[in-house]
Amino acid sequence: MHKLTERALSGDIRAMARLISMAEDRADGIDSFMKELYPYIGRTWIIGVTGSPGAGKSTLADKLIEHFRERGGVKVGVLAIDPSSPYTGGAILADRLRMQRHTADEGVYMRSLAARGSLGGLSRGTREAASILDACGFGIVIIETVGVGQSEIDVMRVADTVCVILAPGLGDDVQAMKAGIMEIADIFVVNKADKPGADRVVNEVRAINRISAVVKTVAETGDGVPELGAELRSHWERVREGEPGKLREAARMCSKIEEILAERISESARRLWAKRQNEILPLVLNRQLDPYSAADIILSDITFFLRG
Repeated sequence: MHKLTERALSGDIRAMARLISMAEDRADGIDSFMKELYPYIGRTWIIGVTGSPGAGKSTLADKLIEHFRERGGVKVGVLAIDPSSPYTGGAILADRLRMQRHTADEGVYMRSLAARGSLGGLSRGTREAASILDACGFGIVIIETVGVGQSEIDVMRVADTVCVILAPGLGDDVQAMKAGIMEIADIFVVNKADKPGADRVVNEVRAINRISAVVKTVAETGDGVPELGAELRSHWERVREGEPGKLREAARMCSKIEEILAERISESARRLWAKRQNEILPLVLNRQLDPYSAADIILSDITFFLRG
């Protein structure tokens, strides 16, 4: 086993952070590290916190950290997916700054990951980062999505429990959101419940989704957070040992394997195209070959390479 892996598994935060950085950057060797960590994962409860910008996701995540630390003493990891800097590609640390009061707590680890153009609410490396925290003994991992609206549904492929945050007065039409983010929620949270219109949002949610629980909170004051924590725990207990949990885990692993395959095939295609570009591109530009046939040639090369 690599020394970096051993250090991370022994509780070395710097080693763990280094692995997460490698995962985010898709650095050489990260796959080998993830292979070494795989036997140690599968014990963590992953909670996805998603919803529209301004709904109070970061404030609510901050309160959930406090709730879980006070009641169970479990180590909590937070992965906050932030908008990317247009200059460096790194995360703009707005979400993590809201949780600074937990930095002195050794049982809490917070990390901002840059979205880097992802349209699904997560970032490249989010899955690996969650797995690294899992292997390193964090009992709960909270993933807060970037907040891009009803299309950010990738979190359902990573989280055990998905918490969709809504709030009155944001202009969200719950009916219009039905086909997107509304369908992935295990629990709905109507935050800022002290504002006018909160009951209307609750009623609209219940009208279109009679399966998921609905909890009202005021994250700024902590009102409703204990009830939300209890509802989250109840969901986790229902699914982790039952058939729904097994199906979700199978779907998650299937999605992960597909992601790895797509990434590796894509990288192989880029390498082969780079080698044959000077040969093929002039034919396309001179209309002697169409782009689709050019792509077929590269795919044939990949197939030959894989068979060899």
